[in-house]
Amino acid sequence: MSYEVLARKWRPRTFEDLVGQSHVVRPLVNALDNQRLHHAFLFTGTRGVGKTTIARILAKSLNCEQGVSSHPCGECAACQEVDTGRFVDLIEVDAASRTKVDDTRELLDNVQYAPTRGRYKVYLIDEVHMLSGHSFNALLKTLEEPPPHVKFLLATTDPQKLPVTILSRCLQFSLKRLDIEQIRSQLEKVLQAEGIHFEMPALELLARGADGSMRDGLSLLDQAIAFGDGQVDEAPVREMLGTIDQGVIERLLSALGRNDAASIMAAVTDVAEHNGNYASVLDSLALSLHQVALIQAGVQLTELTNADTAMLTDYAESMSPELIQLLYQIAIHGKRDLSLAPDPRSGLEMTLLRMLAFRPANSIATEGGVDGGIDKVTAKPVAPAVPAVTSAQQGAMSEPAQAAMPVPQESKPEPAQAIPEATAPVISVPDEITWPPDSEAWAQWLDAWSIGGLLGQLLANAAPEATEEEGVFQLVLSEQSTHLYNKEREKELNTLLTEKVGRPITLAFRIGAAVTETPAQRQMRMNDEAQLAANAAIESDPNVKALQDTFDAQLKPGSIRPRTH
Repeated sequence: MSYEVLARKWRPRTFEDLVGQSHVVRPLVNALDNQRLHHAFLFTGTRGVGKTTIARILAKSLNCEQGVSSHPCGECAACQEVDTGRFVDLIEVDAASRTKVDDTRELLDNVQYAPTRGRYKVYLIDEVHMLSGHSFNALLKTLEEPPPHVKFLLATTDPQKLPVTILSRCLQFSLKRLDIEQIRSQLEKVLQAEGIHFEMPALELLARGADGSMRDGLSLLDQAIAFGDGQVDEAPVREMLGTIDQGVIERLLSALGRNDAASIMAAVTDVAEHNGNYASVLDSLALSLHQVALIQAGVQLTELTNADTAMLTDYAESMSPELIQLLYQIAIHGKRDLSLAPDPRSGLEMTLLRMLAFRPANSIATEGGVDGGIDKVTAKPVAPAVPAVTSAQQGAMSEPAQAAMPVPQESKPEPAQAIPEATAPVISVPDEITWPPDSEAWAQWLDAWSIGGLLGQLLANAAPEATEEEGVFQLVLSEQSTHLYNKEREKELNTLLTEKVGRPITLAFRIGAAVTETPAQRQMRMNDEAQLAANAAIESDPNVKALQDTFDAQLKPGSIRPRTH
């Protein structure tokens, strides 16, 4: 007996066997049980998610000899013939190979005849979007008012190409891509039933490689069984799929955490010697960074092993969320630009080095401090490229030019009144910090400290508050700004401000209404005041008034901006 591939052997035979499409199964089951059956159904979705499978189960439910039901018996002649593809009243049409209008007309000529064996004559048209425009026109009238014994089941991966007139005559069901856990669980069920040894990480790789398609997942499983000589182990599956060993990704994450360029280059060399799939490195790295970000957000990753969870948790605690997000963006952009690099290896190396170069200064807490692994380079002043010109030389050079070309005397209009400039406050921090500072001093301190990112936003939206406890710097945060706060950021700020102040402090936050304005509110107020002053200066300018009186000119709303330096 010939071997039957897993994708066909484990194809669902009933609605209960379907995986991950409950939003489609439920209305179909209700329609069958209540005998409220539409004459045309359209199933859409990516490849391998169950479009034709659901259509065949529906055809079997309609023609089961036990009666129309959402639970066909599966034992009568009609059910067995539908399962084996031999049921005479189930007409399956591949629209991709029968696109001409003559093929469609030939098909529709037989619609008027009653079913040969079954209760309904069912037309299953796969990839229906491939039909020509004339074929759709020929199908239109029959699809709108078919004989009572006919049902149309249409399936397509590209519903946007269907005419609106076709869509409006069908009940539409959009099938979802299956998630990794659904595919992994089904692969595990199949292997247990087949009695084949497997390793769970291998199933995770296969499920991820299936890219949302159960059929692709089962096909990859067949390939993995053959590749592994009857077993599904992680190492052979990685080799088959060309994925990167997790140990390489761990080395890269560790090197990124330590800012260790030499270790990163060594890891890239190992990839070149053993695999050479540089795009897969960025894929796996982005996946691990995504998992770290989920752990930082408090999500439980149940599909990971205890060892993987512990490893990723270490990175989640040692790297800031801002750094993880930045590394993730660099990884996915680096993969996109990999084809533009002189060669794939240099593209990967530059992407990893970019992660080091663009790392925020306060993103990682290490024993050596923020800059523990970085050698500081002090820039030396550059000598001027040309000698400075003295004022006497400038005068001597300018006099002949003035004599050679006299400037005609013209009447100049009265100069416009200068628009007030939005001046920045003087940045200074006293040697001896007294808490709490007033709102102006607090804003100046933050400017002097130059704390960026989300930490800087958190401080800018907080106002100092007096407290009776010695060494406690208390800040008030409004309800609208609580999304900026978490315990990890408070801990980072406590360490950072201790270094800035030069003595041990305890930072504390309180949610409530502040008595003084925050630096963010102060900046908004100063911007508004500068804008009002600029508007007043322009409106009172005599030249502007002259233009308005003479030419009926009007000031364009929103076009006035205060000058800033």
